[in-house]
Amino acid sequence: MHSIGEMSRDSGLGVSALRFYDRAGVLVPAWVDPVSGYRWYEPEQLEEARLLARLRRAGMPLADIRLVLAAWGGADTQLVHGLLQAHLRRLELGLSDARSEFSTLRALLDHRETAPMTSLHTATVPFSVPTPELAAALDAVRFATGTDAELPTLGGILFDIEGELLRLVATDRYRMAVAQARTTGHGGPRTQVVVPLPLADAMRALLTGEEPAQLIVDGDRVTLETGDRQAAGQSLGGEFPDYRRLVHLPAGRRARVDTAAFRQALETGPVREGETREQDGEPYDLSVLRVTEDGSVIVCDDGDDDQNNVAVNREFLLDALTAGARDELVLELGAPTAPLAIRRPDDEHAFSLLMPVRLEE
Repeated sequence: MHSIGEMSRDSGLGVSALRFYDRAGVLVPAWVDPVSGYRWYEPEQLEEARLLARLRRAGMPLADIRLVLAAWGGADTQLVHGLLQAHLRRLELGLSDARSEFSTLRALLDHRETAPMTSLHTATVPFSVPTPELAAALDAVRFATGTDAELPTLGGILFDIEGELLRLVATDRYRMAVAQARTTGHGGPRTQVVVPLPLADAMRALLTGEEPAQLIVDGDRVTLETGDRQAAGQSLGGEFPDYRRLVHLPAGRRARVDTAAFRQALETGPVREGETREQDGEPYDLSVLRVTEDGSVIVCDDGDDDQNNVAVNREFLLDALTAGARDELVLELGAPTAPLAIRRPDDEHAFSLLMPVRLEE
């Protein structure tokens, strides 16, 4: 028999994916050790696992995958052919619709690119920032930076300078973090620059004292000076998304949580397996949350299907709690389709948003 690790290695499905498909009743191990809980698979199940991996890469819905696997070994393959053909038609129709929409979008984008645009970059913008505030702001947003090579602009931190405020923003599409620091000496128009993560980390390493840091934006070059030390480099090209359009959320229920106790509840509480996400193609653990009538947040059990439950990536939520850097934080939960907000009770301007995850039916 094959252990779950061997099945993962030989099938191309991650261990967490195999656990997910076991719980979903799609690929159930032949035997589970009643003491250790280890899963063991028959040799012939390896073919099923490889088939499952191919179907998921093709984007077939889980309900259809169940039927394909159930009918695969039978003598009558008509059902399997029908399911494959139906899914292929859906993909072709979807691709045709997508091509049409993308053609229209490209035409609109080409029209915008030929129209005069007002840049938010200026020639030279020097100003001062309190070192502890800038360090805290960088710590609050770093975890949300992206790693997708096809979206390099999201691999940095937006420095948005306007008036006497410097706002720092990071997002990887699935989460967003915003923080701010005060500035002095910036008398020009609003300026935006995207600082690549390695440069942002180099800047953070310099922010150890109390004297103000000097930040200079000169075209696409960004420099941070503290005393006789300096970190400088090129900003990332491309425009950062308009984060101000993303942070206006419908009102949700707010609940203050003890950060350490809530972290323990997440780490030891029940989880559900999420669908594969685009960054790594692997399922991930979900925590399902709800604000109760008495204003507390609970981590819901597997059988809890209340319509007000909100599911989020557990790892992302734990990262946000760490970045919150407070003994108590405020969680704001709206509809199951609205982002979950994690806020500092003493600073409304430092917060993070997590996109909810649709639960498998």
